[in-house]
Amino acid sequence: MLTASASMAQGEKAAPRPNIVWIMLEDWSTDLGCYGTEGIQTPFTDTLASQGARYTNAFCTSPVCSTSRSAMITGFHQNYIGAQQHRTAEKDKEVLPHGIKPLPLLLKEAGYYTALMKSAKTDANFKGDLGFMGDDWKDRKKGQPFFAQITLTGTHREWKRDPLNPIATEEVVLPPYYADTPFARRDWANGLEQMQLCDREIGEILSRLEDEGLVENTLVILIGDNGRCHIRGKQFLYDPGIQVPLIMRWPGVVGTGQVSDDLVQSIDVTASILDVAGARPKTQLQGRSLFSDALSPRQYIYAARDRMGSTHDAMRTIRSKEYKLIHNLMPERAWLQYSGYKEDNYPMLAEMSVMYLEGKLNEDQAKFFAPTKPEFELYHISKDPYELQNLAYDKAYGAIKDQLLGELYAWRKSIQDQGVSQEFRMGGLPSTYPTRTLEEWQKRYEQWKPYVFRSTENDEPHPF
Repeated sequence: MLTASASMAQGEKAAPRPNIVWIMLEDWSTDLGCYGTEGIQTPFTDTLASQGARYTNAFCTSPVCSTSRSAMITGFHQNYIGAQQHRTAEKDKEVLPHGIKPLPLLLKEAGYYTALMKSAKTDANFKGDLGFMGDDWKDRKKGQPFFAQITLTGTHREWKRDPLNPIATEEVVLPPYYADTPFARRDWANGLEQMQLCDREIGEILSRLEDEGLVENTLVILIGDNGRCHIRGKQFLYDPGIQVPLIMRWPGVVGTGQVSDDLVQSIDVTASILDVAGARPKTQLQGRSLFSDALSPRQYIYAARDRMGSTHDAMRTIRSKEYKLIHNLMPERAWLQYSGYKEDNYPMLAEMSVMYLEGKLNEDQAKFFAPTKPEFELYHISKDPYELQNLAYDKAYGAIKDQLLGELYAWRKSIQDQGVSQEFRMGGLPSTYPTRTLEEWQKRYEQWKPYVFRSTENDEPHPF
């Protein structure tokens, strides 16, 4: 069981069928105490991890919510089901192909009570009944197993500060591709404080399960829908954009204190839930159950990025434990071409844009601000975890690049990836870069400062 993690489980599957609580953090990577992040305190999440299994190499299939969630709620890569464009307008949504049904609908048909709790956000890029029956598991019939998807929205920008446990800027550690300034440290710390608030929400959920006597036969899953909402994170295929926390607790089935570095995809969670619930989809999922002992560990994970709102770009990636290859299908466009979401929500983008235009960023910090992208990026992850040294054009790594590219092409074919049409390449918002003048970025930087440096008692409004 959990054989994507070898011997991470112990004991037999529980009977009757378990309740399933799927807690989903918005826009959050592995920035948690149990993953070793400096400065943050997440005692409830850390305890949950100690009571079950924690995955250190879990990845979503797309670095933004609607496409990633569309994959997770079905168990299929978003491109395979035509759900790859964030966000698909209602008039353009299609029904799921190939007889595919969403996870909650399959569970409903299998006798589960299905609840969408705390937030009504589903973000499915397709139309049709998702299968949710209510908004709280308390409304189930007596003895009926339940599935609850609980989204915690706090970690989506805008962030709130934590008055009970504020984090000092000297307590945090920034990745080297960010400018290490008081402004950047404060923005980073503010995000960690918001996660501390969400950790208490997680504690409330776990306490309710205990109070209602549901702990022993409830599978609890904690995951992020995509990576962190910072520069070089959400919307991009570097690890901070697609790596997510994944924790599972199921007393008597999942062994306690387990840590796995096996490669896992978010759609594997979908397959795992259907497996333990005894729900059998007619179409074989692309995800793989972590409770199956018939599967060997993944050698690679894959992810794709396509349109983000009205910003057109396309990228594909394949990653092993050692290497990652990114194929930029539109290398003529800057990573930081205009995106209203990023420019209105990422304070560090304003500060670093000023520094870039003034020539004050170092080489690693400036890379992401370039006006174009290389077509290929190859990183030796185990030696270069921040993905800063592109080896794609180093002849010494040619064989590795070719092998990964061949595997990537095969995967793209298997998910019926349509790639980039000429119409898509020429469409979307203007790709002019830089998107603002130095003076315009300086103005926005000043507008951000009162909000970023607000105290825990000050309800300073968001500037945009």
